[in-house]
Amino acid sequence: MLSTIEVGSADDPRLADYVTLTDARLRTHLEAEHGLFIAEGTKVIARAVAAGYPVRSMLLASSRLADLPALGVAGAGADAPVYVVSDEVAEKLTGYNVHRGALASLGRKPLPEVSAVIAGARRIVVLEDLVDHGNVGAIFRCAAALGVDAVVLSPRCADPLYRRSVKVSMGAVLSIPYARMTGWFDGLAGLRSAGFRVLALTPDESAAPVGAAMRAGEALHPGGRVALLLGTEGDGLSSRWLSEADEAVRIPMNAAARAAGVDSLNVVAAAAIACHLLVGTDAG
Repeated sequence: MLSTIEVGSADDPRLADYVTLTDARLRTHLEAEHGLFIAEGTKVIARAVAAGYPVRSMLLASSRLADLPALGVAGAGADAPVYVVSDEVAEKLTGYNVHRGALASLGRKPLPEVSAVIAGARRIVVLEDLVDHGNVGAIFRCAAALGVDAVVLSPRCADPLYRRSVKVSMGAVLSIPYARMTGWFDGLAGLRSAGFRVLALTPDESAAPVGAAMRAGEALHPGGRVALLLGTEGDGLSSRWLSEADEAVRIPMNAAARAAGVDSLNVVAAAAIACHLLVGTDAG
């Protein structure tokens, strides 16, 4: 059983890691300054610890004391202080109703170079300028569930370790390797030099269906490496990345749906389908 420390005020300096979790701008500055991130929920905390992230502390609302034994599964986090606060203090501190049982503040690990992350990968997803934390987390979850080897982020992509990203991904951001490019303009050059065939996902009807493109590529180059580019929800991929890709690919839409004005999917749904097709040749 973990030992607990009762704290009665949201202003207690021991709780500084958890202040105003809903303020993205403040959190981005605070987390970068102190090299930390927040995990929410017992399962996600356990996954973070299993992935080697050191636990700084945990926070538990008093109404969720029944969750305390389950926090013991965090193992390496068993020596971290567990602060217990009233529900009112928890909401005042964090800015929302803490309803998932527990929060943990964890130390970040150094982010690897892109070259190191893709070294042993065959199927990767590359995100260009996705700034919505929920979308980033959901795409990581899709990638991990469907067998993608790694994720590469453009410089302006949202932080996968932001609380909402971690929460939406159900901890997938903690298990799938990822790295961030240092430059956007020539960011695809390193992938191409590493032998990746670069496919750009677009709703353009002139693009090849992604499944057909994958099968054709596998027939020509069995076991070849493939990088799938995904762009923002509204604007999609930039014209530069589209032109730099080896081939533009699309997810075919039903003719009746197109006639009704449904000509594309949101980026998370598109990512799920595309990731399934991306690894389909490996999955048999």
